[in-house]
Amino acid sequence: MIQETISTATSELQALPQSCSPIPRTWLGRMRPLGALFLAALLTGAAAPWPDEPSRTCFFQMLSGGDSFFCRGDLEVIYPELGDVGCSYIPKCHQYRERISREWGSPRVRYPQADKNKKYVLMLVDPDVPSRANPRSRFWRHWLVTDIPGANLRTGDVKGHVLTDYVRPTPPPRSGYHRYQLLLHEQPEHEAITLSPEERVSLGSWAMESFVKQFRLGSPVASTQFLTKYHQD
Repeated sequence: MIQETISTATSELQALPQSCSPIPRTWLGRMRPLGALFLAALLTGAAAPWPDEPSRTCFFQMLSGGDSFFCRGDLEVIYPELGDVGCSYIPKCHQYRERISREWGSPRVRYPQADKNKKYVLMLVDPDVPSRANPRSRFWRHWLVTDIPGANLRTGDVKGHVLTDYVRPTPPPRSGYHRYQLLLHEQPEHEAITLSPEERVSLGSWAMESFVKQFRLGSPVASTQFLTKYHQD
């Protein structure tokens, strides 16, 4: 009976659609203790903690369609507890949307394919300001770091010349989901990258494409994005 119950639960989990991942990659290890607890409950006849207590489990929905096409090059953006949030929606459970907006600092950004002999430029922007339906103030610059050694990117340690300090994702109320896009460029050798006085004054309405062209950054070697919205919506 126990084996039949476990097999049924496993089959149902495997049947979930690809657009809805029950747990991020970095959380797979956490499922083992939960599975052991569930099995112990079956053996003792006690009430099982899952799925009778759904608040313990978060469901992570992956991006699909055009939004998923932006994610390429295996760029990882890693926040506490959540792990790699690239190409996914930030879930509301466990106050994650509020914590990413009000509590957590800059994420680790990892690019395993980084060339140790090169330097890179990392950008984090919101193209949906004030909303995706009316992005009149795109791009909003949330983070800009140049001269990042490739060796650091391999470990997720973003250290370089910070042109714009990290600004947490803070979508306004009732503005829907915002895309937070990370773009990683190889930095041309002997290229001193700066922001103009006008750019330093304001984070919004940043002409990102002109910036990329001015400093000959070319196409990004990797990019990813995550979507979130106001935590009380």
